[in-house]
Amino acid sequence: MTLLDYKKDIDACLKVLRNEGAILYPTDTIWGLGCDATSEKAVNKIYDIKQRCESKAFIILLSDVSQLETYVEKVPPIALDLIEKVHTPLTIIYENVINLPGNLIPEDNTIAIRIVKNEFVKDLICAFGRPIVSTSANISGEANPLMYAEIDSQIINSVDYVVEYMRHSIQQVQPSTIIKVEDEWNYEVIRS
Repeated sequence: MTLLDYKKDIDACLKVLRNEGAILYPTDTIWGLGCDATSEKAVNKIYDIKQRCESKAFIILLSDVSQLETYVEKVPPIALDLIEKVHTPLTIIYENVINLPGNLIPEDNTIAIRIVKNEFVKDLICAFGRPIVSTSANISGEANPLMYAEIDSQIINSVDYVVEYMRHSIQQVQPSTIIKVEDEWNYEVIRS
């Protein structure tokens, strides 16, 4: 893929995200469904595509640790320490969520956030200026596709844009480690 093609992918995604649409894109774990995480309408579209009830929350992706304070009332020091030291994909569940729509936040007022390492997604979020929802590219309850070729055509046909970048790549898929912050210095590992 040329630099021009890469830029076209970013620009096409930005257009869809700004219009509250849904994208299918490669993440630093598996291919995901994404949208503007600050738009209730866009988030509802992802719930519809996945045929998933709203009680099951999504992960949101940020490009940089400095963005955390915009969506989490108080970022615990342990979270910052882990983000700095863990070099594999790490999703952290935070309490006291702010500036996100109600349909993205479960009853316990938490949100799962990952600071992305994938350059495409990082560039996209930087250009967009807001977080992006990330959820596996499958119907709720079905197996997660490990590569683009395994994504169901129903999912592909339901989104507004499918990223070209990395469609034909076979990458080693590693799900993110998920931890939940309990207080300033303690956490619980949910998935390792």
